[in-house]
Amino acid sequence: MKFMFVVSTQRLKQWMIIVTALLMAAGIAYAERDAIAVISDGIQAPQAIYKVDTKEKKIALTFDISWGETRATPILDVLREKKVNKATFFLSAPWSQRHPEVVKRIKEDGFEIGSHGNNHDFYSKYPDEEIRTQISKAHTILTELTGKKPTLIRLPNGDFDKRVLQIASEMGYTVIQWDTDSKDWTNPGVDVIVNNVLSKAHPGDIVLLHASDTSKETHLALPKIIDKLRADGYEFVTVSDLIAGSQVKSQEVN
Repeated sequence: MKFMFVVSTQRLKQWMIIVTALLMAAGIAYAERDAIAVISDGIQAPQAIYKVDTKEKKIALTFDISWGETRATPILDVLREKKVNKATFFLSAPWSQRHPEVVKRIKEDGFEIGSHGNNHDFYSKYPDEEIRTQISKAHTILTELTGKKPTLIRLPNGDFDKRVLQIASEMGYTVIQWDTDSKDWTNPGVDVIVNNVLSKAHPGDIVLLHASDTSKETHLALPKIIDKLRADGYEFVTVSDLIAGSQVKSQEVN
């Protein structure tokens, strides 16, 4: 019995050595909580950026638009009135096709335009080729409407996995998430939206807001948000400005 135990232990060690060697050969490493996967052969895997590690009081207001007729213009009016000329809008392709005049204004007002995909769906459930199709359709439409190729994407519903991240990266995109969620689409009341942002806002933050018709109170909460952040010394920047040359924080993905 003693001999059998020794043999089994040796075999177990052999298997552990083989498994470890295979993992190393595949270049797999486990990331810490604030990083996505995987550093393989010294190359960092694609990441979904949700904030920037900085002490500078810079913050990016971002607005998703996927449908609706009435909310984008009032939000643009508020930004103009408050002299905020840097923010990032993530536009879905079908909405952009239906509202080229609003897309034109977003561009002319100097705001950054990123992709919000084509179908407003959960891309992680799609096969690889369909993910590419959805991103590519939106890319073509937004490029035609704006004259500039988008390089940032916020995936519909904020949904992705490592496979989606990899495909987006291969297509030249950086996936952008958020660290502060206004939850404005739930229409919880203006003061609640304001508090949702101000209670969590921090240097290097990416703030999620919406300019679709679902969000009926965003344009009312936005002036208070802007005034308080500005009074606290924050500078409003685009997502691209925020992440340029900075230490980004990524989101863990299974």
